[in-house]
Amino acid sequence: MKLTLIIALFTSFAAPASFAEGDVGDPTAGKRAFSQCQACHVVVDGDGNTLAGRRSRTGPNLFGMIGMQAGTVEGFRYSAELVAAGEQGLIWDEETFVAYSLDPVKFLRAFLDDRKARGKMTFKVRKSEDAVNLYAFIKSVSPSAEQDSEGN
Repeated sequence: MKLTLIIALFTSFAAPASFAEGDVGDPTAGKRAFSQCQACHVVVDGDGNTLAGRRSRTGPNLFGMIGMQAGTVEGFRYSAELVAAGEQGLIWDEETFVAYSLDPVKFLRAFLDDRKARGKMTFKVRKSEDAVNLYAFIKSVSPSAEQDSEGN
């Protein structure tokens, strides 16, 4: 499967051994690493509470993105390529998020098998450890994490 090949390629070259073994990252370190992301992204829950970021609108709100089809946050104008990737089955999980955040353009080109594909996100997370920690942080403030902490 194309997605498996993409993930294998990114994780074999970019990920530390701990990610390859399936560690989930450190949400506290991810919150610190989110300072790289907050120029474009925000995490605002359904009640309007800002959990991270500065209410930027350059990138989509990342609240609830875990397990979501790519390119589907209501009210955000994605690139045609990211929408197409979502329509072709791109779901945000740890592997896809980490691979995408390390090099969004390369990831989309491989996923879509289109050497000209480009998304709107040009920023690359420099360290795979930071990408894993970012995922852990976003997961820790996701709706399912909130429900789990409330006992639902």
